[in-house]
Amino acid sequence: MTKKLFLLTVSLLFSIVALFSQSNAQESSMFSGRVLGVDDEALIGATVYFEELGVGDDTDLSGSFAVENIPSGKHTVVVSYVGYEKVTRQMNFYNYDVEQDFKLEPDNHVLLEVEVFGVRKERPEKMDALTRIPLRLDEQVQSISVISQKMLNDQGVLTLNDAVRNVPGVTTFATFGNTSESLTSRGYRGIPVVKNGVRVHSDFRGTGFLTDMQGVETIQVLRGSAAIAQGLGNDLGSAGGVVNVATKTPKFINSGNVGIRTGSWGQIRPTFDLQFVTDKIQKTAFRINGAYEQGNSYRNHVSKDRIYINPSFAWNPDDKTKVTLELDFMHDSRTPDQGTVNLSADSVFNVFEMPDDRFMGFKNDRQVTNTLTYMGQINRELNDYLTMRVAYAGSDMDLRKVGAHVSPLRNVTQTGLYNLRSRVYSGSSRDDKNGVLQVDLIGKDIYTGSVKHTFNVGLDYKWSDVSTNSTNSITTDTIDVLQPINNEAPVVTLVDGEPVTAREYAYGMLLQEVVTFNKYLKLSLGLRYSQISGISNNNVSTTGGNVWDPLAGIIITPIENINLFASYTTTTSLRGAANLLEDMVTPVGPSKEEQFEVGFKTEWFNNRLRFNATWFDIVNNNLTYAALNDAGNNTGYYIKAGNLRRQGLELEMTGKLLKNMDVVLGYSYLDAAYHDSPYYHEGSKPMNTANHMANSWINYTFFDGILRNLTLGAGAYYVGERPFAEYTYKVLPGHNVQPDTKPFIADGYTTLNIKAGYRIQNITLQLFVNNILDSKGYTAYYRGGYLNPIDPRNFAASLNYQF
Repeated sequence: MTKKLFLLTVSLLFSIVALFSQSNAQESSMFSGRVLGVDDEALIGATVYFEELGVGDDTDLSGSFAVENIPSGKHTVVVSYVGYEKVTRQMNFYNYDVEQDFKLEPDNHVLLEVEVFGVRKERPEKMDALTRIPLRLDEQVQSISVISQKMLNDQGVLTLNDAVRNVPGVTTFATFGNTSESLTSRGYRGIPVVKNGVRVHSDFRGTGFLTDMQGVETIQVLRGSAAIAQGLGNDLGSAGGVVNVATKTPKFINSGNVGIRTGSWGQIRPTFDLQFVTDKIQKTAFRINGAYEQGNSYRNHVSKDRIYINPSFAWNPDDKTKVTLELDFMHDSRTPDQGTVNLSADSVFNVFEMPDDRFMGFKNDRQVTNTLTYMGQINRELNDYLTMRVAYAGSDMDLRKVGAHVSPLRNVTQTGLYNLRSRVYSGSSRDDKNGVLQVDLIGKDIYTGSVKHTFNVGLDYKWSDVSTNSTNSITTDTIDVLQPINNEAPVVTLVDGEPVTAREYAYGMLLQEVVTFNKYLKLSLGLRYSQISGISNNNVSTTGGNVWDPLAGIIITPIENINLFASYTTTTSLRGAANLLEDMVTPVGPSKEEQFEVGFKTEWFNNRLRFNATWFDIVNNNLTYAALNDAGNNTGYYIKAGNLRRQGLELEMTGKLLKNMDVVLGYSYLDAAYHDSPYYHEGSKPMNTANHMANSWINYTFFDGILRNLTLGAGAYYVGERPFAEYTYKVLPGHNVQPDTKPFIADGYTTLNIKAGYRIQNITLQLFVNNILDSKGYTAYYRGGYLNPIDPRNFAASLNYQF
């Protein structure tokens, strides 16, 4: 079936290529000239691009460009440069060379982004769903990175885990058996991930969800507190940051792209992306893209298949109104893979390098996930100073899982037999529905005397409705991981239990303002009120109440393009705030993290290259844990667990060192430790927290000579040593942690990826080699039993046709 699908897809692709090649088999021209600013200065690195043809060039040190092989006819050329108004012009070509200069005007309203990384002709989509205020990135008093679609394509990224490695201090927390993508930032596990501003998986533990990169326009990562714009911090990782996955929408052009990718372990992945203007006066546009993927794994009996589709519609009824409707749907079916095991006590690092032909589950283990997200948004300019934005986004995730899970033997007589594991067969399901409504009144360029104001007054309403179910658990056998394992499915009967339901409702009001006194000084102020209530299994939830979260920041610009900033904000969690302390009378109250940040942001070479440095200090001073009796049972009351402090440094450089060289460099240092705690050992670290992480990516394109249109890229990614569990005095209910046992420290690892690409007119071929050194590393939620190796060395090739 896979071979037939592969041959059919390749035949279809090359038929399309041949058809378009025949239609374009005509005489061609060369188009050249210069791109200049208002004072006739050369604009270095400006983009000259033919929309219908999918070809273009970037200007050199003299502002010159040259685009060859332009077919005869009328074509639309787009000339763009960061900080300047885009020029769109239709031009006729009649089999002779054309020379034309362009002069661009400054655009005072353009959003200067950290277009991770160096893609000046693209703007980050749906940033307003994340920050709720139209500020340039250099005006933000927090760290925000934007990973562009070009970056995803250049690196051949297919997962969110691989995408965020380009952001300093952000990496994979765990994959939970290859079934989700959970991220960590600043030492917080499971930071919230939203799609177009809406939750998809609402579990507070941040187990994450799967998403397909074919429909992604940008990925926006805000590190640190997002309480002002996003609301309550009830997730375990809320204070560490938030990731917004923004999907593709129409750009009011007629274009298309079809492609196919194949790679290691039988991967086959055809894709398409089509968009077109649907009326002659260019008021409406439609876009649809999708992907199909099928493949196996380096491990026997592990496979996956996926279908993804993402249609969207845009309507601009007039010059001041924009309406966007969109949805995306993904069906994902895969084999859960628990990974490997540690062959020593929890305090000793002795992870078994399990052979690829050994799998701890059964052949028919499967997780099937259907995810639907949808969004409608209206932006209306009320006048030159005020804009109204109304957006509603929703999600519906249905997850079903049946399979085996292995656990260590804890019987006294069997302790130390680390190669023996108990295998249990069970099933579970989750129906997770979420929605968010955001209403924002945005003001910009409003003056009181010489002082300029940019502000946002916003309201939002969020809800979630979750139903979970678990079957009975059946212990099938004990396996020896050092020997061949029987993977035939057991003959057992699983019976669903009673569903557990939870509903949560929250609304908030916020005010943000940036006051610009002059070119040297800005103040950033914010205040948010949030209220939450919930029902769990028809009982009032212990999560509830209301809270105020402030933000205060300052930006000083001593010299042009160097911005010094400092900020203070909080993240408040009301999850379990009504739980009672030991006296059975006093509520534990909300948990609040206080965050301080200082740093600087710089821009060089007309915003082509940017460097940011941030130091942060985050303190949580109201941790609690459930108290147990002598028999190890939950008593129903809670005990204070001390303080957790995180301090760190993040360095980031992004952009273009040369007009044809994109570069990304990042480094993060983190010192995270528990203090004054009766539960956690003094100075111990949170689980899976690395002191050092680093990332780099360089992408070079040859513009001249015999190597013209050849692209070479290389990236290196380092994750340092980190503990795979907490170091505790006592057992915490529901956590598989051995008390007074110092967790083992997992080794750090470095992966090196390379790529090569070549473009022939509208056809692009790319080759990828990932983890070329075949490094060994692990992502883990160890106390839950998951130890997943990173993928070994693998190869892929993609072929795309742009039309």
